[in-house]
Amino acid sequence: MSRTRHFRGSRLATAGIAAGAATLLAATLAPTAQAVDRPTRSTAIANAASALVAHAANLGLTAAEDTSVRDVIVDRDGTQHVRYDRTYRQLPILGGDFVVHLAPNGSYRSADRASRTSISLATVTPKVAAPKAADLAVNALRAAHLGEALKSVTAKPQLVVDALHGAPRLAWRTNVVAKDSLGNPVARTVLTDARTGAQIDAWDSVETATGDGQSLYGGTVPLETTLSGSSYQLKDATRGGTYTGDAANKTDLCIFGICIVRAPSTVFTDSDNHWGTGATSDRSSAAVDAQYGTNETWDYYKNVHGRNGIAGDGKGSYNRVHYGNAYNNAFWDDSCFCMTYGDGDGTQLGPLVALDVAGHEMTHGVTSKTAALTYSGESGGLNEATSDILGTLVEWYANNSSDLGDYLIGEKIVRAGFGKPALRFMDQPSKDGNSADCWSSSVGNLDVHYSSGVANHFAYLLAEGSGAKSINGVSYNSPTCNSSSVSGIGRDKLGAIWYRALTVYMTSSTNYAGARTATLNAAKDLYGNGSSEYNAVAAAWSAVAVG
Repeated sequence: MSRTRHFRGSRLATAGIAAGAATLLAATLAPTAQAVDRPTRSTAIANAASALVAHAANLGLTAAEDTSVRDVIVDRDGTQHVRYDRTYRQLPILGGDFVVHLAPNGSYRSADRASRTSISLATVTPKVAAPKAADLAVNALRAAHLGEALKSVTAKPQLVVDALHGAPRLAWRTNVVAKDSLGNPVARTVLTDARTGAQIDAWDSVETATGDGQSLYGGTVPLETTLSGSSYQLKDATRGGTYTGDAANKTDLCIFGICIVRAPSTVFTDSDNHWGTGATSDRSSAAVDAQYGTNETWDYYKNVHGRNGIAGDGKGSYNRVHYGNAYNNAFWDDSCFCMTYGDGDGTQLGPLVALDVAGHEMTHGVTSKTAALTYSGESGGLNEATSDILGTLVEWYANNSSDLGDYLIGEKIVRAGFGKPALRFMDQPSKDGNSADCWSSSVGNLDVHYSSGVANHFAYLLAEGSGAKSINGVSYNSPTCNSSSVSGIGRDKLGAIWYRALTVYMTSSTNYAGARTATLNAAKDLYGNGSSEYNAVAAAWSAVAVG
């Protein structure tokens, strides 16, 4: 299975802009070159290739290593940022990614590297055999699920070079997938030292004609559909062919970590182009929410950040609803480029197709195509927070009167049995009972859905400031960790700064200190060094004890 990101994690307890800002990034990055002179993607790649040759030593590149381009950003003024992945003797390097920054004329400026350690291994032959690594990973999955009876357990080890956890070493990265007692998927990625068999790290890895629809959470919403014969398909050709299908309460069949048979995703059809009833008894109602969430997320990224689709290539993802049996989760899966939504158990959670959940899940896809933040430790918390932050901004962008923008995560899907009005709270994350408000040296040891609290708290403070206030009828009272008073700069600027930091400066190993540097660099690019926005970013990080 490729990278997948849960909305809530594998346990229930770990439950995840105004339109006027559409040209914010373009307006703030004032052009210094005419559009005709702006470098193309291919030009940027060629310039970066030359820089790699000239600066190989500074970048830690050796003859044993190869590089491949993952993403390219060309600013309005012609500045170029080319992101690379690396291999060592044909093995993927965890933490080998880096970003090369080039001036408008193509000359080298600087680089951000996930790891600055040079790689030189005596051998790439493992002492621990692949079957042994697989067994160790299976045991780790079982341990993570506290002895629960798991079925259809499979594991597929891949030999890699680990440069994320200290000195570079040969390691097995093993994806383990299984099904729980209800037939729902569980998965874990386990990193094992290929010399000693010791576990290095592990993390959960189970990480979309004009009509209208009656949704569960957003009222009546517009839908772009496709006429096929005498019926309409819930498929949107205006947004890269995104569509929503019914998984028929089935799950995927996965063998050796690869899902070889996916749950059916039969595209929803309708005879009159008026979809759903707004009730869970109509299976189309959840599909309406999922498709609507996909549309709003697509529009947010395109209109606000200039990103054409999740991968930036104009291609649409798709949704699967009604997945599994009382499945209290939703997840993004890179390997199918799709979002998957469970129906919830009806007691603690309802169908997980709310707008901020859709924004959250699709943002995992954006992260995987850009910074690819590793889903463990502090970088894992930043990965989750990125989805919470930008998913929340999708909700504000949609400006839906039935689902007003707020800083609560998943407030629409919780039921009385959950015991709280939302899954997470950005103004004071600790209100969920587990998340961290402030950074400490132990934050990286928390589940990523809890360590994300530090960045969520930062984002709220940067947008709205500290203290008590009411916004859209919701009361907030955000404290600071250093007893300071913080003034907010608004949601639009928060979104612009975080998106630029994610796509230009963050790498797979970025931690909280690195996120502070990345967002300050982004604020400097957008608003100027020493600007009020730059100073606000610094103050908000200090207010959550990252400084």
